[in-house]
Amino acid sequence: MENFKQKNTQLALFANFLGLIGISITLLIAFYYQLVKSELPCPLCLLQRVGLILAGCGFLFNIQQSIKNTHYGMVIIGCIVTGIIAARQMFLHITPGDTGYGSTFMGIHFYTWALLSSVLLIMFVAVIMPLNDLSKNLINLPSLPGANKVASLLFVFLIAGNLVSTVLECGSGQCADNPLRYELLSK
Repeated sequence: MENFKQKNTQLALFANFLGLIGISITLLIAFYYQLVKSELPCPLCLLQRVGLILAGCGFLFNIQQSIKNTHYGMVIIGCIVTGIIAARQMFLHITPGDTGYGSTFMGIHFYTWALLSSVLLIMFVAVIMPLNDLSKNLINLPSLPGANKVASLLFVFLIAGNLVSTVLECGSGQCADNPLRYELLSK
């Protein structure tokens, strides 16, 4: 029975690792467009990033501490926040003739991707939450302490990067609706 519990925990940890990597890749793509293509995120985009960071923190806590439903709750709340903000931004650009805000990725705007990702992440959590309670024998996955550490450090670095870039972009005041420059760097 102990071996079974260990296999379930390994599978759950691996799934949390994949969730954290997925969110980190999303944030890296956002940074690529921000830094390489010089597309500063709007206030709603920044709030979507906050929601994704909250969701990522739930995966991070599951990896670094122990798997708890409270951490999965953080993921779900982060996804709900991201989804609501993304839906709001979609509704702002739904009128005929409106080309939307910012670039597209595979023909879809990033706020639409944020909504889709949020729904998919909630479904992912619904599938992986019961992994610790499964009663059948599961495949034996290798332990990935090194990979977990790298993924965790990357995510923490992305949180810090988002904080710094937001402060540089918005300064001490309200962020511009259509940001064109970093406020703190242009003074």
